[in-house]
Amino acid sequence: MAAPRVLFESEEILAVDKPEGMVSLSAGGTEGAAGGLPEVVRREGLFAGRLYPVHRLDREASGVIVFAKTPGMHRHLNDEFDRRAVRKTYLALVHGVVEANRGIINKPVREFGSGRMGVDTKRGKPSSTEFKVEQRLARYTLVRAHPLTGRRHQIRVHLYSLGHPIVGDRKYGDRARQERHPRLMLHALEIEFALPTGDRLRIAAPVPESFATVLDALSREGPRSPGGRGEISS
Repeated sequence: MAAPRVLFESEEILAVDKPEGMVSLSAGGTEGAAGGLPEVVRREGLFAGRLYPVHRLDREASGVIVFAKTPGMHRHLNDEFDRRAVRKTYLALVHGVVEANRGIINKPVREFGSGRMGVDTKRGKPSSTEFKVEQRLARYTLVRAHPLTGRRHQIRVHLYSLGHPIVGDRKYGDRARQERHPRLMLHALEIEFALPTGDRLRIAAPVPESFATVLDALSREGPRSPGGRGEISS
């Protein structure tokens, strides 16, 4: 597994590029316990102090994750997330060719047990994901997704609900088919939020080699599919 690296650091914020396969926090969400990203950051000598988590990434996903270094910034960032004022951008490679060029998926999501989430129009919590097609391949589509709400596994569930599970997602999609791929093709590309001063900060995590290698291999399977059409809202 690759080691995390620092993407941005100030007196109050630390942003880290999390590799796929590493948990954001240890079991129970305990900061400082062995196995979580904060502990790995300290072990690698990237930061020695206390880190205050404000959001997470799925273990199988890679990309930018932000920690507060002070209680004051922790409160501020939590408020930004609560107000849905944080703009997050993900890259996801999905099975199949997405016909619409862009769209918004509005489908309520809830937990169904064993850590699996799903769409439930009666009991689910309101969930919205905006997406735009980045590239169409012969049998796959690379999309740029923006979760407008912050439900667990939201992007994975929403894309799966359209019939386009993320490549390598063993929880959503045909497991035998998904196990052929070495990683979940979901990467947290950017995060943008307002600082207490009112200035906006945007932090980006470059696409890792593990993601690029899979994308390149699947791109060679055949010619690109023709362009899509219009928008969808579901």
